[in-house]
Amino acid sequence: MREYLTGAIVANAIRLARTQYSGSFLIVEGDADARLYKKFVDNSQCRVIVALNKGNAVEALFLLEEGAFSGVLAIVDADFDVLEEKVSSSRNLLFTDTHDLETMMLKSPALDYVLDEFGSQGKMMAFVEKHGRSVRSALLECGLPVGYLRWASLRHNLFLAFEGLDFEKFVDRAKLTVDISQLIKTVKDKSQKQAIAEIDLHNKMEWLKSASHDPYHVCCGHDLVCILSLSLCKTVGSHNTKAVEPEILEKLLRLAYERSFFSKTDLYAFILQWEETNPPFVVLSKE
Repeated sequence: MREYLTGAIVANAIRLARTQYSGSFLIVEGDADARLYKKFVDNSQCRVIVALNKGNAVEALFLLEEGAFSGVLAIVDADFDVLEEKVSSSRNLLFTDTHDLETMMLKSPALDYVLDEFGSQGKMMAFVEKHGRSVRSALLECGLPVGYLRWASLRHNLFLAFEGLDFEKFVDRAKLTVDISQLIKTVKDKSQKQAIAEIDLHNKMEWLKSASHDPYHVCCGHDLVCILSLSLCKTVGSHNTKAVEPEILEKLLRLAYERSFFSKTDLYAFILQWEETNPPFVVLSKE
């Protein structure tokens, strides 16, 4: 029944909860987001509400604001909004520092913990010496073309399909590089969009590119985790595919992401600012 969840349903559930609860509400996109934020939230004074997607979260917040509902905050992934120069239209709506929560975790020392646990020190040292870049930098460079293709699809309403993308078809696991032609072909095949010319997609990607873009805003975190999964099977590790599946790695990143990392983010500072301007409502625990 979750597929029928809407922003209106989320808003109504929060209104109903308010009749018996006077604390704050934090609306987030998905279950994985909720699991991470609950590590830092004061669960006695703040309830985390899962909206299932960004659209529902924003819609629920705006519906509650229309009714002058107090004590509600929504946090959603920035996605490409920062690159599109979109700004929040509400003081109760906050974005992640980077493209999404996954990229926030990968930017932090949480990635180093995962690499220490699953990576081979010898292979990682050899990779850096041979290619002159860190594993983190290689992941970002590898994820950029996928990110630009995602952005081009969004910008031009192409509705390309990226869910369940087979990264092995276009990622060189030894070098951690992307064959852009194979990337475009793979996405076109998955999307059943053969009528779109490869050169057209390539040009749209190139038009968007800029050295001024922060890779952490261009790259989608799930894409980077999929590339990390491939790299741990050969390039910087020697694991079988099942041991380092993306779902497992994302779980480990959440476990490794400490409050000390989160407390250094802009998002953390904005939550504190929200608390200061919305007393007596509290979101973050004081631990």
